[in-house]
Amino acid sequence: MWFSFWRSRDRLSLDELRYLTDQLQKVQIVNEFNKDFVIEALRSIAELLTYGDQHNPAYFEFFMEKQVMGEFVRILKVSRTHAVSLQLLQTLSIMIQNLKSEHAIYYLFSNEHINYLISYSFDFRNEELLSYYISFLRAISGKLNKNTISLLVKTQNDEVVSFPLYSEAIRFAFHEESMVRIAVRTLTLNVYHVGDDNVNRYITSSPHAEYFSNLVSFFRKQCIELNKLVSSTLKNPDPNSTSTILAAVDEIEDNLYYFSDAISAGIPDIGRLLTDNCLQLLILPLLLPSLRMDNVNGIEIGAVTSLYLLCCILRIVKIKDLANTIAAALFCPPEAYIPHFEAKLNGFTSGHGFTHESQLLDNNTAGEVDGECLRVTVSDMATSSHVHPQDLVTQNDCNGSHLALREALLCYITTGDDVQVLGSLSVLATLLQTKELDESMLDALGILPQRKQHKKLLLQALVGEGSDEEQLFSRGSSTVKDGTSTELDGYLQRLKEQYGVLCSFLERGTSPHVNRCQVLDALVSLFCRSNISAETLWDGGWLLRQLLPYSEAEFNSHHHELLKGSYKNCTSALLQEVRGVWPDLLITVLCDEWKKCKRVIEASSPRKDPKCILLPVQKSFSEDVISGESSFTAGDRMCESVKVFVLLLQLQMFSLGRVLPDHPPIFPPSNIPENSRARAAGLDISGPKPGTELRLVDAVPCRIAFDRGKERHFSLLAISMGTSGWIVLAEELPVNRQFGVVRVAAPLAGSNPRIDEKHSRWLHLRIRPSALPFMDPSKSGVYNKVKSKALVDGRWTLAFRDEESCKSAFSMILEEMNLQFNEVERRLRPLLDLERDSDFSNLSPRPPKALSSNTAASNSL
Repeated sequence: MWFSFWRSRDRLSLDELRYLTDQLQKVQIVNEFNKDFVIEALRSIAELLTYGDQHNPAYFEFFMEKQVMGEFVRILKVSRTHAVSLQLLQTLSIMIQNLKSEHAIYYLFSNEHINYLISYSFDFRNEELLSYYISFLRAISGKLNKNTISLLVKTQNDEVVSFPLYSEAIRFAFHEESMVRIAVRTLTLNVYHVGDDNVNRYITSSPHAEYFSNLVSFFRKQCIELNKLVSSTLKNPDPNSTSTILAAVDEIEDNLYYFSDAISAGIPDIGRLLTDNCLQLLILPLLLPSLRMDNVNGIEIGAVTSLYLLCCILRIVKIKDLANTIAAALFCPPEAYIPHFEAKLNGFTSGHGFTHESQLLDNNTAGEVDGECLRVTVSDMATSSHVHPQDLVTQNDCNGSHLALREALLCYITTGDDVQVLGSLSVLATLLQTKELDESMLDALGILPQRKQHKKLLLQALVGEGSDEEQLFSRGSSTVKDGTSTELDGYLQRLKEQYGVLCSFLERGTSPHVNRCQVLDALVSLFCRSNISAETLWDGGWLLRQLLPYSEAEFNSHHHELLKGSYKNCTSALLQEVRGVWPDLLITVLCDEWKKCKRVIEASSPRKDPKCILLPVQKSFSEDVISGESSFTAGDRMCESVKVFVLLLQLQMFSLGRVLPDHPPIFPPSNIPENSRARAAGLDISGPKPGTELRLVDAVPCRIAFDRGKERHFSLLAISMGTSGWIVLAEELPVNRQFGVVRVAAPLAGSNPRIDEKHSRWLHLRIRPSALPFMDPSKSGVYNKVKSKALVDGRWTLAFRDEESCKSAFSMILEEMNLQFNEVERRLRPLLDLERDSDFSNLSPRPPKALSSNTAASNSL
């Protein structure tokens, strides 16, 4: 009997819940002596209710009957320790997250107990307590819907006057701990996506609407910090700088995706608030002024960072008004946005931080004239046939204060460095791909593809609207003949009236035809530049490909001549590479780059993420060695030349309306001549492999020491086979001295044979790798590790028995190199258009330079 009385209760039974509730009700104060029992009771109650929710509804009925939620609130009031508060918040979080019954959730959210706990003055100096509190709020938000949200708000005359869950949560929206910020954003998104009209009015009206301005202000600070990181990296490069910048970029993009998610909830006022605040706090006063070409003290952000941020905002935040306003703002000069202290530098003053119309009209009459002159000049150049490609830029004052921002972008393309060019191209490409942007805005910017213009005009002509048929088949067709589009006028007027920004284009108007010519001039000028990397030029090629085909009046014979001239320059550079260090790989590289370039410029979107313009430029390994001393330098240069050559050739084909083939039009390999050394040696197409037996026809005996003090005797043979070639060291067979076994084979091209100036029997050879490190996937890992170190070639010094033998070996190597060069040149002839190239004198191999006898005689592979 006594044993039955003292037996333990089932841990998950209803009796256990009754016992714990009864004991909890007896607690009058929570102190150090009973806190452990209270904490365990709270934890067990959460476990029991979760179990009962799935197995027995009587558990929660008992919970309601005894008003246990009220007991929780009472325990919190009489508690003197943080530990109980922590456990209570955890208990409620577990219950809310795991209870499946809608009836249970409704009960928990009613009776104001949840709102009391939300508004309770916890001591948030305890970071763990704050973490549990935020988790508690997020758990509540996860159960919100149109029915439950009404239990958590207070209304008056059908208007929400209090919503503690939201108002308390946004207090921590900008907490220093990222996990807290993420949780608050999740909560707010849960609220926005409920779709309750009364709640929506509450969160978008004062004072809670300030959350969105604070959000943009916080984002602005992050942008300025990002710019500091980028600037610091440029001044003091650090191995960890890339990861630091990428972490900051991730934070920036997370913020923008949060903006996008908030907008996707479908609350118009949120989109309006974010648009207005982004424009007033970030884009107009900070990002756009930084795009000016000349440096002005006081700008808090650099042009490159600004270009990246504009790309991100346009790409991620899908708001039509925001995208079109940014596009319209590009027609205004920087002075329209520069704050008061900067405006004084240009003769303007403003009491509200922006230049206003009356001040501009009083003080900048000459500026309007200059701006008009600029546009007329550009328009004339677009149709001129005698302007040198470099003059497309120098005739304009790219640092002029009157320059509109879209023209500043074009000036970056024509005069900026590699990063500025890439940034400007990224902005134009992003604008081109922004679906929220009206086509008429793209047309005004000069980046609406002609095919889209024809499509729009054709549709309008089919329904009989106006004179669109005349425009469709006219030589210089455009969506708008004279002046800007109605949409552009509207957004410029909005900038003036709503944001106090005056643009002189508003009175004067602008022609899409002139703007398209400006864009074309800038892109063609870019392809005539020799100080821009091939990777960046490819991005420019993608943009030009998107804009083609243009009408003949816009992409005219002058542009074709400029592209042709640049192509001829690249042809000369490629011919130098044919007789350079890597001719045996040139065709392989060209075929690979042809496919890559075709894939890049025909892609639906640019291949590079805009964030790449922020990252420190990786120093090429070729910069770590003395120019002319390393084959790695030459390989780098060869690949760059091939990329530019391929791009210009493909752009010419595109611009002429030709179909771009999948493979470059080159001649196939020729048969190996019967009188060649390769045939005489008995080699097959696989070439000389170590251990291969061959005939030593024309071979020259020599000595070489691969290790100090260990000289070996070989027969030297230079062999070319098509575009390949080798320098072979073979050991004579004892039984038949006319044959030998290949012991070492090195590439013929790039060997740079030189007879020593003091020892006429010594022949020096440079031994380069058989493949470029960055082209060999099996060595890519090793290459990445040593990329920052100087890579050097091997050196052979061959000793011959007399001077004549040395000269004979030297002549044989040059002869086979010329055969190799000629075969490469023959195969490339359809691309190089050699019959029009009048200067071949600089393509012959240079005479060998004598080496000093002080050169070490040791050799390495």
